Amino acid sequence: MIYYDNSATSYPKPWNVKQKIYEAIHLYSFNSGRGGYKASLRAAEKIYSVREKIADMFCCDAENVAFTKNCTEALNIAIKGSVKKGSHIVISSLEHNSVSRVIYKLFNDGIIDYSIAPFSFDKNETVKNFESAITPETALVVCTAASNAFGCLMPVREIGALCRKRNIRFVVDAAQSAGIYPINMVKDNIDILCAPGHKSLMGPMGTGFIAFRVKTVLKTITEGGTGSNSLSFIQPLALPDRYESGTLNNIGIIGLGAGIDYINNIGIDDMNYHEIKLIQLLYEALSNIDGVKLYTPFPESDSSLPVLSFNKGKTSSEETALMLSEKNICTRAGYHCAPLAHEHFNTLDTGTVRVSLGWFNTQRECERFTNVLKLL
Repeated sequence: MIYYDNSATSYPKPWNVKQKIYEAIHLYSFNSGRGGYKASLRAAEKIYSVREKIADMFCCDAENVAFTKNCTEALNIAIKGSVKKGSHIVISSLEHNSVSRVIYKLFNDGIIDYSIAPFSFDKNETVKNFESAITPETALVVCTAASNAFGCLMPVREIGALCRKRNIRFVVDAAQSAGIYPINMVKDNIDILCAPGHKSLMGPMGTGFIAFRVKTVLKTITEGGTGSNSLSFIQPLALPDRYESGTLNNIGIIGLGAGIDYINNIGIDDMNYHEIKLIQLLYEALSNIDGVKLYTPFPESDSSLPVLSFNKGKTSSEETALMLSEKNICTRAGYHCAPLAHEHFNTLDTGTVRVSLGWFNTQRECERFTNVLKLL
């Protein structure tokens, strides 16, 4: 099987992630920190060590990292917890539904107004578009770090600087970039970072986190048991307890920590280099196949993920993906939960076939994929 759907979830998982998950089932299947017995305390220490790994990777304090079940939950916490009636929000034209549906719900409920800042391949123009969209009522800017559908990188640092200058909270959806591109919450001017554990961070599904550059008390969307302040009916203000009601996914979190260890052992830059070289090879090959339409410029490491969207001739994206699947090649067709991005690239009528590469893909796979596509 050739797996080209890493934007959905990375596959395969590294050997050490599998090993740590197995170990966690046996050694850390206890309610971490909510019991006075040694096994519970050991589990809490292990979970905290993963907070530290995330904090080190993204440059924040470990106490400011709260675990979620995925990036979507983290984004809901960040967005819904940051606004009040009358707030204005700015988003980009490349947002995933994990942002756009949250925004639309708040808008439809009469709580907020919002503007969409168009993406441009010219970085400065993109920043100017965000600047033009900001109003005196703007309380929040939410921006994907990279498009899951077309691979385009956003100028996060520059948009963050714009927000910092105007004292506007800046939330970044790092679903596609965390683990493959360096992210520094301080240098990149990010107030809240949301990410999944199961994509380029190499962890298992059902994991994610929300990280705060500085301690931030948001309105909560979930309340419940935290193991702290148990006599009070009021949700704790302390982080990370405030955002971690209920039992944590110890096994998944420990697996995520192993994924971060794997990345740190190889190095983000080396992983990025490998994946970008492969997507460049594919881009060149697809450019020379009759009937193939590409939607973005040649992918470079400072402007693109290892992701390509394409169509071939008059064949629908779904049909192309099905034919590839019959050859045991896994891609993703349609709209990729990103209608704003498809509207931006004028592909709402067709969708696209998405190829998203990962660390375990090879040049030989790229050559086989190209040869199969030529014959479709």
